[in-house]
Amino acid sequence: MVINLPRRRAMLVTLALSTVLAACGHMPAQSPDKTITVISSGGFASSVEALAPQFEKQSGYHVEIIHGSSMGGAPDSIPARLDRQEPADMVILARKSLDQLANKGQVVKGSQVDLVRSLIGISVQKGAPKPDISSAEAVKRALLAAPSIAYSASASGTYYEKELIKKLGIQAQVKPKSKRIVSERVGAVVARGDAALGLQQVSELLPIKGADYVGVLPPALQRATIFSAGITTHARNQQGANELIKYLTSPAAVQTIKQNGLEPAFPAQ
Repeated sequence: MVINLPRRRAMLVTLALSTVLAACGHMPAQSPDKTITVISSGGFASSVEALAPQFEKQSGYHVEIIHGSSMGGAPDSIPARLDRQEPADMVILARKSLDQLANKGQVVKGSQVDLVRSLIGISVQKGAPKPDISSAEAVKRALLAAPSIAYSASASGTYYEKELIKKLGIQAQVKPKSKRIVSERVGAVVARGDAALGLQQVSELLPIKGADYVGVLPPALQRATIFSAGITTHARNQQGANELIKYLTSPAAVQTIKQNGLEPAFPAQ
């Protein structure tokens, strides 16, 4: 039988495609027990994103990172995600909120490990004058002078809203011009010019382009937050999550943690 050239080419293409598809069908997919799904609050997000590639390289695991705030009513907050039973092997968030999740039965009790100590800072839009925030009185003046203020829906924002402005005696003056930011970095709001001042964890302010970091709140007003990791009760890869936590609290992680505006909360080894 004589096969004309166009028909012969079509047959060869079909044969080649069949071979490729058959090969793909036998290629092993990423094993579920080699993937670690992490939901991280913004306070530690930059650090875990920077540390994950090296951990993956030396361990063979793949780290999938999902973001969510430590608290608040946003649908992408960590408590809301766990309420929906979203897949997660471990969570990283403010210790107080993590302990609440453990009490609710969503995090394994006793699995909590402190990672970092985080301070609250202030940022302004890039190029804007940086206010003096060296003392409690200076911060008070800066907040009163600012036409608008943005604060987070997480731990630092709760402190600002419920304690800081009350302590300074300026709640009535600044609360009407303060906006609680949900599902977005405060620094991004400041960078757009939608707020003159932004208060959030230093580690969340530093990465934002278009916003200038001013500094940390003075000791008299500071409220440090401990961010911790815990294993979820519905974890599919508990072993991998434990190995990742060990890496995040190892000497190999210290330099990156400090570069992201945080202090290790675990003992030096």
